Amino acid sequence: MTARVRAPEDQNELLQYRLSLRLGPVHARQRLGIEQEAEARVFGRDRRSFHLENVANAPRLIQFCLQAVGLFGRAQDNSRKLTTARNTFTLPDLPEAFEGFRILHLTDLHVDMDEQNLNAVIDQITPLDYDLCVLTGDYRKLTWGPIDAALEGMARLRQAIRGDAYAVLGNHDSVRMVPALEDMGYRLLMNEMAPIARGANKLYLSGVDDAHYYKVHNLHRAGDDIPPGGISLLLSHTPEIWREAAHAGYDVFLCGHTHGGQLCLPGGIPVTLDSDCPRRLGRGFWQVNGMQGYTSPGAGTSVLNVRLNCPPEVTLHTLSRGPE
Repeated sequence: MTARVRAPEDQNELLQYRLSLRLGPVHARQRLGIEQEAEARVFGRDRRSFHLENVANAPRLIQFCLQAVGLFGRAQDNSRKLTTARNTFTLPDLPEAFEGFRILHLTDLHVDMDEQNLNAVIDQITPLDYDLCVLTGDYRKLTWGPIDAALEGMARLRQAIRGDAYAVLGNHDSVRMVPALEDMGYRLLMNEMAPIARGANKLYLSGVDDAHYYKVHNLHRAGDDIPPGGISLLLSHTPEIWREAAHAGYDVFLCGHTHGGQLCLPGGIPVTLDSDCPRRLGRGFWQVNGMQGYTSPGAGTSVLNVRLNCPPEVTLHTLSRGPE
């Protein structure tokens, strides 16, 4: 008996059904609708929607400019030389059971951009020791189009990640990726919270959907079930909601999106961060209104696989109660 091959319209109906069950019909309909509008404008018919990563000639233009000044080869090599950055969040009210708890933070992987970069990420994280892995979005190269290559890369990466992996979506990611990512073993936090337990003690890990382009984040829904006094960590693709998150009472904020500038002036000064936030929040550790944050420059690249004065990183965060 020959198995029936699903028609594309059947697959779309199944996807929409799964997304409606998973996210609720309003969130699923909203995210899919905005994606469809964005794809219709991607070639510049609406100039208000201009994004450099969507300009077909942008990679060739940047490559030409870098080659003209003799920096292209160096910039491409830089994009594949990952570092492991280490950061400590000091939280005096941290439950004792979580002293020394280590979080591997991956972001802006763009896994279908450059095979050598993905291999470098896998090699970099393989020997690391951590208790939990979190991913803060942008797994796809483009902001539109097919998702298959990105999903293949994310499947390879998942095999290299030990234990639990919690993730949020970025502005490059399609909500159509959610079912497949969750089937791989990633736990997507779509304006949701997941308690992380050690014995009788818990941390509260929240995550929001993309706040940069899609504006479908909901901090209230993500945090309403966190008990008073509970230590809370928020995953967001972008630092742009730093003010909202601080006033909502989150203790730790992990994000990416900025790439640290990716192409920076000497001294690591970014030309642009593509983010509506103070430049001091554009990379590394920061504090706002009692909330501690970290903006990772990410492990991958956007538009073209090049970096200058801004090395890619995977980040190991350690939680500590501080000195006795």
